[in-house]
Amino acid sequence: MKKFINYASITLLTLTTATALSSVAHAEKTAEYQTNGLIEFVPNDSITNPVDPKDPDPTKPVTPTDPTKPGGPDPGTPGPLSIDYASSLDFGQNKITANNEVYYANAQGFSGGEISGEYRGNYVQVSDNRGTFAGWTLTLKQDGQFKNDNAKKAKSLTGAQISLTNAAARSNSTEDEKPVVKDIQLNPTGDSVAVMSAKDGVGAGLWVNEFGQAEEVTVDGKSVQKNKAVTLSIPGSTAKEAVNYSTKLVWTLSDVPSE
Repeated sequence: MKKFINYASITLLTLTTATALSSVAHAEKTAEYQTNGLIEFVPNDSITNPVDPKDPDPTKPVTPTDPTKPGGPDPGTPGPLSIDYASSLDFGQNKITANNEVYYANAQGFSGGEISGEYRGNYVQVSDNRGTFAGWTLTLKQDGQFKNDNAKKAKSLTGAQISLTNAAARSNSTEDEKPVVKDIQLNPTGDSVAVMSAKDGVGAGLWVNEFGQAEEVTVDGKSVQKNKAVTLSIPGSTAKEAVNYSTKLVWTLSDVPSE
C-alpha cells in the first residue's frame, strides 16, 4: 500500500511553528527606562481659619461669633504652629442672688459657613504645620479675677471659678493617636493649666478641643443655647453689683511636647 503525505498540512504546521517562535523571540526584545516622582513639603506659616469642631474639615471654614467683640473674633496666630481660634466665655445676664450659683456659658454660635445659625460647645483650635511631628503643649490661664473697676464697691467677684469639662479632641487627621485633653479649673491668680498636649510624634495637622456641647435650656422663661460643660461658680457670699464683670483668658501654645 502506498502512503500519501499531506504536504499542505506539513507546510501549515511549519509556518505556524515558525510564527510562534518568531513571536517568542520578538517578545523577549524589550527595553526598560525609569523616571522619578518627586514632591517636597515646607512648613506653612499661613493663618488657618476656624472650622466646625464637630467636623474639623479645613476645606469647610466657619465664622464663629464672639459676644464680647461686636466686630468678630481676632484672627488666629500665624503658623506653622498656631492657635487658630479660641472661644470667649460669656455666662450671660443673671439676677443677683445670695445663693451659691453655677452659671453655664453661652454655647458657641456661628454667623457664616455651612453651620451659620447653629451652635456648638466652646472650643479651641490648633494647627501644627511644621512637618516635624515634634509635639506641642497648649495652656490656659485666667489673668485675674472677674472685675469691674467702675463698680461702686464690689469691684471683684471674690471666689468665682471657671471650669471646663467634657473635653474632646477631634481632627481630620488619619493618625491613630490623639493629643491628650483634660478637664480643667482655672485659678484667677494667673497659674497656667494644660488644656491639650501632644507628645513627640503626635499632634501634626489641625486639632480642635471642644468642651461639651450646645444644649437648649430655659433661663428666666427664655430658651437659650447653653453649654453645661463650661461653668462659672460664684459663692452666695460674694458681693455683686448690677454691672458687667470681666476677665482675660490667655491661651499659650508652645513647641514643648508633653511627656
